[in-house]
Amino acid sequence: MLQRFVDPAAVEAEVERVRSLSGDALRRRWRAVFGRLAPQHLTADLLRRTIANRIQEEAFGMLDRSSLKLLDGLGRRNSRPERNLKIGTMLVRDYQGRRHTVTVEREGYVWEGQLYSSLSAIARAITGTAWSGPRFFALNSSLERASGAARHQCQAPAERRAGLAPAIQQQGRSIPPPSTTAMRRR
Repeated sequence: MLQRFVDPAAVEAEVERVRSLSGDALRRRWRAVFGRLAPQHLTADLLRRTIANRIQEEAFGMLDRSSLKLLDGLGRRNSRPERNLKIGTMLVRDYQGRRHTVTVEREGYVWEGQLYSSLSAIARAITGTAWSGPRFFALNSSLERASGAARHQCQAPAERRAGLAPAIQQQGRSIPPPSTTAMRRR
């Protein structure tokens, strides 16, 4: 592998020059760097960032293959967001008088002994209609959990009015209410 001798201060100064460019000067610089006209739909900020990235690539080299693969996977629109459910987690949902239990496995989700690739497929099988699986099983976003929406949804109307959270008494000590990810009645 060829070792590169680069002055990081010079690269930083060049990136700063690109940050100061605007309009026609920015588009001329794009053409000099990439050898073609800049796409019309790109904003000036994105043009600056892309040119700066190319300057740094030429000076310091590209990312390794595994980093590029990771970034490519993160950037794909059709990839499903990671829910951070640990293998072995059991999701429980009562629906129309019947309790449904789903177990998180490495390959997907198991419901009634059958493997499914998504919670939405299970919710559709249970209800017969199109449901968001995470919503059906009350897997709320971190924003909703932070705002207390999940706890609010669990409380019975009388408890909500009184502002009391349900608690379970066990051996003389109070235990906080169960998470909505464990079970939610409909």
